[in-house]
Order: sequence, then structure tokens, then C-alpha cells
Amino acid sequence: MEISDENFRVWAEKNEVYFDGVFRLAGPDAYAPIYSLISGLLHEGHKQVTFNLTGLEFLNSSGINLLAKLTIEARKMGDLLLVVKGTSQYPWQAKSLPNLKKLHPLVDLRLA
Repeated sequence: MEISDENFRVWAEKNEVYFDGVFRLAGPDAYAPIYSLISGLLHEGHKQVTFNLTGLEFLNSSGINLLAKLTIEARKMGDLLLVVKGTSQYPWQAKSLPNLKKLHPLVDLRLA
């Protein structure tokens, strides 16, 4: 499944979710379809799920909150390994993504 508009695109392939573009959606309700897509993937029984954020240029505070909620959901699943791939090309990622480890210490954060 894919969710997109003129500024962003999010889609899943097997156990990896890709985020691409600029996410400036207006509040948590606007992010609900994305949450549903990814939450469904988390509950499919995979041993590992990867969030690939390397193409994500910008994410507003509501979007960062979405990542936090999904990280907490992954933590509750116990044996699910959550891998978060980011890039230091976008300064917000180097600043914000390490905070996900505070929510779930076993997050495998990979900043390239």
C-alpha cells in the first residue's frame, strides 16, 4: 500500500517502510492513515521492521510524534526488532532520531 500527495510518499515493501519527501501534515488526524498503514505492518508477525527515512527531507512535530507512537508500539510487541535508517544529510534526523532510543532502547538506529 502507498500513501502520497504532491510533497511526500510513504509505502511498504515486505517488512520495510519508506518515507520520502516533505511531511507537513496538519496534526495527528492527518497522519492517521500513515499510522494505520505502519501499525498494520508492525502487527503482521515480522521479526524485524525497518523504517527507511533516508529520503525524508522534513518531518514536522506531528510527524515526529507519529514516529514516537510507532516506536512505543514496537516496544510493546517485545520480540520485534525495529530498525530506523536515517541520514545525516538532513540535520533534523541527526538531532531527532536518537530520541527514539529513549522510547525504546533496543531500536537499531543507523544514521549514514
